[in-house]
Amino acid sequence: MWLSDSQKIGVGLTAFGVFFMILGILLLFDGGLLAIGNILFLSGITLIIGFNKTFIFFARKNKIRGTICFFGGILLVFFKWPKTGIIIELFGFLNLFGDFFPVVISFLRKVPIIGTLLSAPYFSNVIDRFAGSKLPV
Repeated sequence: MWLSDSQKIGVGLTAFGVFFMILGILLLFDGGLLAIGNILFLSGITLIIGFNKTFIFFARKNKIRGTICFFGGILLVFFKWPKTGIIIELFGFLNLFGDFFPVVISFLRKVPIIGTLLSAPYFSNVIDRFAGSKLPV
């Protein structure tokens, strides 16, 4: 897969954003790390797919509830309510990006070590229920 230089930077920013958000949650909802993670994640997504497509993605009529919850959660994190903000943001994230989970899981099942773990009987059943029946073979 070929990526432009700005898309490569976007992938890095998105990865660092996810890392900072996970670290912020592990450090008992540290507001500063969560805010940095949110900014990096949004800027990375914008660099990967472009400003117009990002705006169109978040402005879709069928995903408006997810968009409101996602950005509302980010605002709550910025306004020093990290626990409530992350819960609301997670709900919005699942509504917005839930359609991508089957694709991500099918890709991860092809990765050598992770794929073996995800194909184990117990994990496979849980993951298939979580992702729904939309998993491609």
